[in-house]
Amino acid sequence: MSETPLVRLQDAHIRQAEHLVLSDVSFSIEKGEFVYLIGATGSGKSSLLKTLYGDLPLHSGSGSIAKQELGGLKDADIPTLRRKLGIVFQDFQLLTDRSIADNLSFVLKATGWKDKKKMEERISEVLEKVGMAENKNKMPYQISGGEQQRVAIARALLNDPEVILADEPTGNLDPSTSEEIIFLLKEVCKQDRCILMATHDYALILKFPGRTLRCTNGMLEETVQKTL
Repeated sequence: MSETPLVRLQDAHIRQAEHLVLSDVSFSIEKGEFVYLIGATGSGKSSLLKTLYGDLPLHSGSGSIAKQELGGLKDADIPTLRRKLGIVFQDFQLLTDRSIADNLSFVLKATGWKDKKKMEERISEVLEKVGMAENKNKMPYQISGGEQQRVAIARALLNDPEVILADEPTGNLDPSTSEEIIFLLKEVCKQDRCILMATHDYALILKFPGRTLRCTNGMLEETVQKTL
């Protein structure tokens, strides 16, 4: 166990504007852990993730992610926080008017990279990790949904984050491709990182069991998933 968890919330209240979504949230995630976040639509999964990446403020309780305190987080601190995180969304969010390599280059430039050669090397490295090196010059519409999600994971790895937050990353994928993405994320997690993955895909969790947090009745509780 690491001295400081990579993700920690203690007695936190998760809110959307004035609406209390989750109460008394306490959990931590250590380096190397892959954790599922489950719950019905509207139960608070996305609100919890948004609090962790600074899209929603933490008004009560305490918390930190990748050594960044979430309490009292200022708008000016959010870009620094986001550079410490990798975020993977359900709908890939690739820019459709440019190649895979240019999608990744755009992110590097936005996060302060300037050396063109180092940028090209980093893009090649992350695409190699996700098995997409040969597709770097293709446009997003020229590759499958599963391949686009692999690129989205590569994008999340660009700045070598300690924490990856994945919001329904298999939601738009068929079962076989979903399994490939889980394998990939679990491999990524072994590299001194942790992953918190929100999902509705309970069959996938049963096939690849792991520590699971459930949003239910305005609370967050830990539950045990068994293998099929």
